[in-house]
Amino acid sequence: MILSGGRGTRLRPLTYTNAKQLVPIANKPILFYGIEDLRRAGITQIGIVVGDTRKEVRAAVGDGSRWGVEVTYVEQEEPLGLAHALLIAQGFLQGERFVMYLGDNLILGGIAKLAEEFRRSDANAQILLARVPNPQQFGVAVLERDRVVRLVEKPKQPPSDLALVGVYMFDKNVFEAAGKISPSWRNELEITDAIQTMIEDGNKVDYRLVTGWWKDTGKLEDLLEANRIILDTFENRRQGTVDAHSKVDFKVVLEPGSQVEGSVIRGPAIVGGEARIVNSYIGPFTAIGERVHIENSEIEHSIVMEECVIRNVNRRIVDSLLGKRVVVTLSDEKPAAYRFMLGDSSTVGI
Repeated sequence: MILSGGRGTRLRPLTYTNAKQLVPIANKPILFYGIEDLRRAGITQIGIVVGDTRKEVRAAVGDGSRWGVEVTYVEQEEPLGLAHALLIAQGFLQGERFVMYLGDNLILGGIAKLAEEFRRSDANAQILLARVPNPQQFGVAVLERDRVVRLVEKPKQPPSDLALVGVYMFDKNVFEAAGKISPSWRNELEITDAIQTMIEDGNKVDYRLVTGWWKDTGKLEDLLEANRIILDTFENRRQGTVDAHSKVDFKVVLEPGSQVEGSVIRGPAIVGGEARIVNSYIGPFTAIGERVHIENSEIEHSIVMEECVIRNVNRRIVDSLLGKRVVVTLSDEKPAAYRFMLGDSSTVGI
């Protein structure tokens, strides 16, 4: 079960018009990485819990056949918590052992080995934990003698630095536990409360420590870091055209139909299909979406979504995320002035 609801408040204003799980990392929606991960783990029946962005998610994922999986959509009218999502998906899950995967998470190496361990174990639940510097922003686990004894959701004074990674494995006992809990101060049915109830009811809850990188991509800096990490795994692939006045160095993917004219691209970077880069500089760790046009400008360590236009910008753009069809230009209108139209929670650096 993949959770693809939620409102993505930490990525506003982008998420007013885009599902956060469909924001691209290295030109691929985050959600697709999760589907691929589950498929590699041998899972072919996937339920996707959707909310306000259900139409967009359905249009992007379809029936799952491109990955060799069968997708069922489960509608959640309001984002009332992870345990609530479990309860409304109970009919789809049919009492089988299952994985619950948060659709905006990325995990180095995937979960195939972990899922197989859970298949063979007698545990009622298996959680993944990672040490983090900011545990107050996560669900946190407390261990005693190598056992999970307590879970706390986003504690103001964290009892440990072990955060719950957004992948959980359960058997049918989780439904009984989820049915016993009450909404938290956030008015949500918290998965940490459900797992805590499982522990108190005598269920066996195992854990595994994630030692490689893991990203909850709910914030801009995490999106950009995930983009950086994945781009760095790429090899050169040149399916676009590069003229004699351009220079393309290191790990650069040019997708079919892309054009590079009089420009410098220093990888790791990817340039999407039918994008055009003219008299510009594309620096490391930059993902340029399909049909983007960049002219007389410089950009690095950024994500630029499809059909954007960046033209004649006289300072380098860095550490940025540009949504679909964004236009950034240097205007020659008089009087000379900055002109903005910004959504809620925007940040502007001049």
